[in-house]
Amino acid sequence: MSSQKPKCKTKKLDMLIHGPSLAIGAAIASVTLVVAFLGFSMINDEPELVIEPVQNSQPTIPPSVISSTFMANGSPILGDPNAPVTLVEFGDYQCHFCNVHFHNTEHSLVENFIQTGKVKMIFKDFTIIGPDSINAAHGAHCANDQGKFWQYHDILYNNWTGENNGWASSANLLRFAQEIELDVDDWSECMLDARHSQIITDSSKDARDLGITGTPAFFVIGPDNKITKISGAQPYERFEQIFNAELEKVS
Repeated sequence: MSSQKPKCKTKKLDMLIHGPSLAIGAAIASVTLVVAFLGFSMINDEPELVIEPVQNSQPTIPPSVISSTFMANGSPILGDPNAPVTLVEFGDYQCHFCNVHFHNTEHSLVENFIQTGKVKMIFKDFTIIGPDSINAAHGAHCANDQGKFWQYHDILYNNWTGENNGWASSANLLRFAQEIELDVDDWSECMLDARHSQIITDSSKDARDLGITGTPAFFVIGPDNKITKISGAQPYERFEQIFNAELEKVS
């Protein structure tokens, strides 16, 4: 695990990227790449939303809708792409209950269902808490450019210490990139260019189109395209029950 700072190089940053609940503004001249990166900030005027712990099932949805709304604008698939059941999570890296789910439930789901080829998982951004939510999401997508989305996703949650308290600062995001041995020059360029702003914006729009009012929110897509929604950090047994019911359809 590397702890060396990236090689410095001069870069000016003077850009403004617009999108729903997403903006990056900076004007930094004649500074190193790292200093420029540490100086940028993002603004999100979306109010923080609350979790509504309600579960409900939806009728079968056409595959075209599933593909565009659930599968697009997200992470790479975790698990076997041919797994018969799909778990889609809409999350915010700053969300307390997203962190609870990650530590209390996700590892067991991965071990028992994803690594066994029964379920595949996709993570989608719903950046509703604050500017660092968007910064963290950018960090994960820039890590994905180097094939390390899920490593960065995990290190974000493993270093969570609260909401809007600085744990997802630019300096810490850079340190996380170093710890998982990314090429930090390329990663920093990606961050400075806000290369993945559109996918983050579109993913949050998908969440709103689905009527999500808080994070985490999950959708289980069965082999017959039946959709089951799970809101909030529900216990492992809730996911297990739904997964097993869907898997019975292919046994």
